[in-house]
Amino acid sequence: MSSIKENYVKVIERVEKAAKRSGRDPKEIKLVAVSKTVEPARIKEAIEAGVSILGENYVQEAQRKIEEIGRSVSWHFIGHLQSNKAKYAVRLFDMIHSLDSIALAEELNRRAEREGKVMEVMIEVNLSGEASKFGAEGEKALDIARRVLDLKNLSLVGLMTMPPYFDSPEMSRPYFIQLRELKERMAAQGISLRELSMGMSNDFEIAIEEGATYVRVGTAIFGPRR
Repeated sequence: MSSIKENYVKVIERVEKAAKRSGRDPKEIKLVAVSKTVEPARIKEAIEAGVSILGENYVQEAQRKIEEIGRSVSWHFIGHLQSNKAKYAVRLFDMIHSLDSIALAEELNRRAEREGKVMEVMIEVNLSGEASKFGAEGEKALDIARRVLDLKNLSLVGLMTMPPYFDSPEMSRPYFIQLRELKERMAAQGISLRELSMGMSNDFEIAIEEGATYVRVGTAIFGPRR
């Protein structure tokens, strides 16, 4: 079985090739190693291999890992965040990829103000319309963005999406194009964002070709979920 280090090196090579194919600088693309359900010993292996950003889906699980592993790496929250977990998320994480409502934005802002920090956030956009997926619909994302710009303890840095799962990665491309185009529409309205969080183990190369600046890769680094 491939080691975590070998897997990580292969993923980095694929990131670099996808970037060069699309005329981009590989340094523009940041790898989030998705570590949900992965035990701390294996996460430490990934850090030793070169991982510098970890993505977690559940606040309580992340809290245990952060206490054990520490903050030599950046911790990003990528799962669905409930308002009642906002105070913990603000304390634990360096960035939240999954802001999906004005109410959550306002709660995060309140909590960040109490902590004396400015929380970097991205708006999660549901482009597939799937009921099983979280995220704001395209036009609602614009409303959320406008509100976040008025909140002094939040810093809006980008957009995130998660397309449906397809056996063929190419099928994800239209969703990545839509997110990039939404970012461009926002820029035309004076909302300038630098990040696009899109692409996972099965389709991150396509996401890079369409402008991803963060890719969220779990199984390609850690192997199948246990």
